[in-house]
Amino acid sequence: MVDNYQISLKVILKNKNGETLFLKNPDSGTMPNMFDFPGGRIDAEEFTVAIEDIIRREIKEEIGEINCKLILKPVAIARHLLPAIKNKREKSHVLYVFFEALYKSGKIIISDEHVAYEWAMLEKISLKKYFASGMLDGIKMYLKNNKK
Repeated sequence: MVDNYQISLKVILKNKNGETLFLKNPDSGTMPNMFDFPGGRIDAEEFTVAIEDIIRREIKEEIGEINCKLILKPVAIARHLLPAIKNKREKSHVLYVFFEALYKSGKIIISDEHVAYEWAMLEKISLKKYFASGMLDGIKMYLKNNKK
């Protein structure tokens, strides 16, 4: 069996109150009922596409036509292993690269990849109740690097 390696660009989207947008995963999947951030994998045909354009495509696909100020400086990295599913895919290694963005306007309309969303203060929640695996590692790194 061959391992796949993928890069996923994630956005820590903050509103004017300092809250971060979380997207709830469905109860099926690799991280059931846990939360995610807007973003996703770089498609094979996007190898030469600007990173900003890929991130904006993912934002539009996952939360709709919003206006945000994207900061193109990575703020955290993490890894996640997607196990193989019999007859569907080989195991995949995912490298998450997290970016920060400031939400300005627009209605949040989530895609069918997620079942709900919420805004919350990262510093005031139990991270392990919201995040698992690479999402948890990435947000811990983000918070550690952004201590004031």
